Amino acid sequence: MSDCKSGRVNIKFLVKLKKSATETFQLLTEAYGDDCMSRARVSEWHKRFSVGRESVKDDDRPGRPRTAVTEDNIEKERDVFRKDRRLGVRAVAEKVNLDRESVRRILREELNMKKVCAKMDPKLLSEEQKERRKELCLDLLQRTENEPDLLNSIITCDETWVFMYDPETKRQSM
Repeated sequence: MSDCKSGRVNIKFLVKLKKSATETFQLLTEAYGDDCMSRARVSEWHKRFSVGRESVKDDDRPGRPRTAVTEDNIEKERDVFRKDRRLGVRAVAEKVNLDRESVRRILREELNMKKVCAKMDPKLLSEEQKERRKELCLDLLQRTENEPDLLNSIITCDETWVFMYDPETKRQSM
């Protein structure tokens, strides 16, 4: 049952109708199918309502509420990562002044990011290389205008792309 509160309301209703925990689970399974609460959860809440509990809300839990995951902190982390995606969790934590676990949680849950050990950065052509390619293309275009059968004398084959890169250590690419 995706909405636990409505499931608890149903359990409370069935307890008031004097249904057993097993009957309650069977009825909920019949009504909700695969979206039903587990048998253990149904039994637990059935017992609570049977002894007089009225509230369907969760009990308060001890501990401090999460305060690090705020829109402001999420935006700070997003900005830091836009500037440099190679920063580690520790470096980001220092920059945004949060603990590492909060930074990890924001990256994983809020920004939908994951750690990748190595990535290849595309190499961009220099201005000189771009100009050289342009000259070669213009030259070939001019030759095909002067010699219309030129392209018939060229042998072609499948292209194979080979990327050359300097391998980084795992730590450098993190």
